[in-house]
Amino acid sequence: MGDHKEQPLRVGAAVRRRRRALELTLAVVSARSGLSVPFLSQIENDRARPSTSSLEKVADALRTTAVELLAAADPACSVDVVRGDGSEPLSRPRSRSLVRGHHQMHASEFTGDHDAGREFQYRNDQLMYVADGAVEIEAEGRAYRLGRGDTLYLTGGVRHRWRAAESDTRVIVVAVAEHIEAVRDRPRR
Repeated sequence: MGDHKEQPLRVGAAVRRRRRALELTLAVVSARSGLSVPFLSQIENDRARPSTSSLEKVADALRTTAVELLAAADPACSVDVVRGDGSEPLSRPRSRSLVRGHHQMHASEFTGDHDAGREFQYRNDQLMYVADGAVEIEAEGRAYRLGRGDTLYLTGGVRHRWRAAESDTRVIVVAVAEHIEAVRDRPRR
């Protein structure tokens, strides 16, 4: 129950993401694949399940493979529970994913310190929430100190680094997944 591996895959979103990444219209994919525009639309909206043959035609039209499309497919479940392991002490540095699978957002929990010198830059927006402790963040040439309950929002493309300022720090980072084109690449100043 709650394990999405038991659920059928929805390949439509993966097809749509790939088509949009290539900046193709349904009409172009239709011409390349020999499948009708209405059928392709039904596939993308998960109202039709393509046969293996049809999925291979779509994959060829999108210059990928059926295996790659299936790997990028979303599970059909809409609820998935990721349970915490309360047995580990908070002071031990670690990170864990709070969302399983290939979804439109990613969420991770960071406990303790990590490589404070590492610089991050994500394509899409992200939100950092300090659940416990405190962090020091450097972003766009400015320094911020966040305490328990504070939130920092970073738009896509912002270079930043952060470190735990206290040993019992726990930070939740929620970000729009890299495969989603939520923000067009912005020119750097």
